[in-house]
Amino acid sequence: MSGMQTEPYQAFARESLGFEFENLDLLITAFTHRSYVNEHRKSVTEHNERLEFLGDAVLELVVTDFLFRNYSEAEGILTSWRAALVRTESIGDAGNLLGYEPLMRMSRGEKQGSDRARMQILANAFEALIGAIYLERGYDDAAVFITKHISSKLEAILEIGSWRDPKSHLQEVMQRKDGVTPRYIVIEEIGPDHDKIFTLGVYSGDRLISKGTGPSKQAAQQVAAKEALLQYHA
Repeated sequence: MSGMQTEPYQAFARESLGFEFENLDLLITAFTHRSYVNEHRKSVTEHNERLEFLGDAVLELVVTDFLFRNYSEAEGILTSWRAALVRTESIGDAGNLLGYEPLMRMSRGEKQGSDRARMQILANAFEALIGAIYLERGYDDAAVFITKHISSKLEAILEIGSWRDPKSHLQEVMQRKDGVTPRYIVIEEIGPDHDKIFTLGVYSGDRLISKGTGPSKQAAQQVAAKEALLQYHA
């Protein structure tokens, strides 16, 4: 890549990470999706999956260390908190806030993918970025980055209870506040049998609280329950 093509990556590093990469190829690779390599086999040979593999391990260690040092809860509770911090939605949202999507190198087809696919790509790139920071700057700088963008979300997660199973949590909240059990009703099914998308509503009595959409009824129920919890905690 020419200097003009690489400058946006170095600018991102300066402005969002606070340092420049000596090995800028690491950063560019972190933002390279497998599909881009498939479309540019003659000029590009490496995608971000190896860096993602490394970054995932560093992310889990840093978050685990943070929880162990700062909280005295039982192992099961800490495991649930960690899962909430490192799930796709959490790290994908962190990637979205960092604003590196325009730097992502991916195929034309992936660029036109669903919101769910986009979130997964951003999450994978976030882990790859952690791997790149770890290789470029070491564990301590990677830990600072993770603490700033991931571990710092714990307070908000605990406040709304999103670390808990949404359906179970909603049942407790709705029974306490409304005196009823949630009802989930299918509102819409679209697509062929092998690729259906379901939209379900969750009701308190006859009152629609929220809707959720997903590739299965169970997934749609979980989304609807999450949205309902936001309504109760608003």
